[in-house]
Amino acid sequence: MRTLRTVGELRAALEPARRAGRTIGLVPTMGALHEGHLSLIVRARSQCDLVVVSLFVNPAQFNEHADLDRYPRQEDRDRGLAAQAGADLLFAPTREEVYPAGFSTSVEVLGLTDRLEGAVRGSAHFRGVTTVVTKLLNMVAPDIAYFGQKDAQQVIVIRRLVEDLNVAVRIEECPTVRESDGLAMSSRNAHLSPDERTRALALHRALAAAGAAVSDGELSADALIRAARDAMTPFDVEPEYLALVSPDTLETVSRLDEPALLAIAARVGATRLIDNVTLYPDVRSNPQQPNPREAQAICSA
Repeated sequence: MRTLRTVGELRAALEPARRAGRTIGLVPTMGALHEGHLSLIVRARSQCDLVVVSLFVNPAQFNEHADLDRYPRQEDRDRGLAAQAGADLLFAPTREEVYPAGFSTSVEVLGLTDRLEGAVRGSAHFRGVTTVVTKLLNMVAPDIAYFGQKDAQQVIVIRRLVEDLNVAVRIEECPTVRESDGLAMSSRNAHLSPDERTRALALHRALAAAGAAVSDGELSADALIRAARDAMTPFDVEPEYLALVSPDTLETVSRLDEPALLAIAARVGATRLIDNVTLYPDVRSNPQQPNPREAQAICSA
């Protein structure tokens, strides 16, 4: 696997594959790779002739300098993991390569970015995300780009971006990868102390409790959110937000008459975590929805 630092090197490396009509896949990451990232690379490897993994800690999407400073940076380790998972190229540009002197352009998706993460982190967060993703899509020009379901709002926003700007790429959303006890894998999990790691289960416990309530026939959004909140109480974790929303518009829904996204964010100590699950009125109709009873048992262990 080759490591490339500049857009010029990247385009030169991709040109033979593009000229031959080979399918190019992109897995955008900020590094600190875990099994969630690797699952995206494996999916890309199974669908594409050439797989590019980008590694860039994007300063434009961080609200807090402390969070940016403490974000894990492990390029040598990441390079080895990406290669083992099947990547062909690692694109690891410098900050100056992505945002050169005089850079003054941004890309913004309105509406969808005002809710959930946008409401808490502000408009600058998603402006940073959509700008860097647009740049990466332009740099690589992939046929398919791969993102994880854990960042569900980000995927929804990027789909809108791609549609609105007529970007010739397919956005592939891949399932959230979890630890054995249900905690969604995240680069930020490394910051959790042992006690905080246990308390972080509150997020998955909340989603599982709502899923169990749906299995029992509950469809009221208020009741589902209440069940989720109650499940967090033993862990002494308060959500920054906990909302049942439309997976298309991210607007809140009052009743689970159609599939809806239950999204949650919370701070555990100094670490901010997010998670989500899609709930279906008829659990049997969705083979991807985790067994809520099993998940609840795991979290209670």
